[in-house]
Amino acid sequence: MALVLLDLNYPDFQTQFLTLDTDELRACVKALAKIRKMRWEDVHRDPGLKWEQVKGSTGRFTLRITRQARAVVAREGDFMRFQALYFDHDSAYGKK
Repeated sequence: MALVLLDLNYPDFQTQFLTLDTDELRACVKALAKIRKMRWEDVHRDPGLKWEQVKGSTGRFTLRITRQARAVVAREGDFMRFQALYFDHDSAYGKK
């Protein structure tokens, strides 16, 4: 099975990523580097990432990207496409 490929080109993700403070940015880059070395089966089982499907949204998932943030991603083939970062856990799932 192939390694996960990262797509960080989604505009909302880029906007949020580029406004992270230094500590969060380092943590995010560390998580991205970790994911890049993994296969999909490893991502699904990793207890630190906490991969979860967004209920009511086919093909969208969340994972813990830092201690404080969850990323909303979509899987397309071998690519993990990062769509957004959320610092409020419920926001990642579309809850208020």
